[in-house]
Amino acid sequence: MELLQLQYFRIVARLEHMTKAAQEIHIAQPALSKTIARLEEDLGVPLFDRKGRNIRLNSFGKVFLKKVEIALSALDEGRQEVEDLAGMERGRVYLSTTTHKCFSDLIGSFISEHPDIKLQISQASTYEKVKQLRNGDIDFCITFPPLEVEGISGQSFLTEEILLAVPFTHRFANRNSVDLSELSDDAFISIKDGNPFRAMTDDFCKKEGFTPNVVCEVDELSAISHFVRTGIGVAFLPETLIEDKNVPFRLLHIDKPFCQRTYQIAWLEDRYLSIAARKFQDFVYHYFSEFRKLNNQPSL
Repeated sequence: MELLQLQYFRIVARLEHMTKAAQEIHIAQPALSKTIARLEEDLGVPLFDRKGRNIRLNSFGKVFLKKVEIALSALDEGRQEVEDLAGMERGRVYLSTTTHKCFSDLIGSFISEHPDIKLQISQASTYEKVKQLRNGDIDFCITFPPLEVEGISGQSFLTEEILLAVPFTHRFANRNSVDLSELSDDAFISIKDGNPFRAMTDDFCKKEGFTPNVVCEVDELSAISHFVRTGIGVAFLPETLIEDKNVPFRLLHIDKPFCQRTYQIAWLEDRYLSIAARKFQDFVYHYFSEFRKLNNQPSL
């Protein structure tokens, strides 16, 4: 049994498609098929059910994959630890996050201060982030709400208020705050269904006894402000998204329910974190500690 066989098997198991797997690892498909066949011969059982060109990981394959994931992750962590000890690792950090403005600034600041460390950033759903952590594909993910998943540790680093944006022509434009229940008959502009922010704000409304009348859905929170100023509806906006206080609409605090969200940086408990990863982790804590001080927010 060879290391390369295990690496190839993991990719084929993930894709469940021999041709796509061969394309991903840049080898000929027949060569990949022979490698997997030799592995199965060595184990004495088939790892996949085959029907024509379709393959599916079978019960033997699922059991074996769990052990392969553990073995390859352990070897990768061992390599990282040895390179750290030998001073060979200049640094690479794998991060799954969002496009939120706060994190763009954070990442830019980190790169400026640590030019030798390379950040590889991806976007993913909460489910995908958990899977990436477990597979060892990423060092950290930034998520909200905080993950409560066995085997994954996390640290909350930022809590922000969720505000209500209303057009200047709105009946409440001369107020500083509202109860959300007062907006039960209003039209809402919101991010598309399926987004965690949408689920959270829908829940805020549910707590006050109504379902928001969403008349406009957008892909990014940054697009909401363009529609609010046209007067077609009101919208929830996180406070850290507001860069310019002279916005073309009125921002109101929500007294009831109190609307906020908390961000967390999460990592796999048993995963070895390289020196570069630990530097990034410490930088996140320090960066948002200073952010809270500047914005007069309490420590978490």
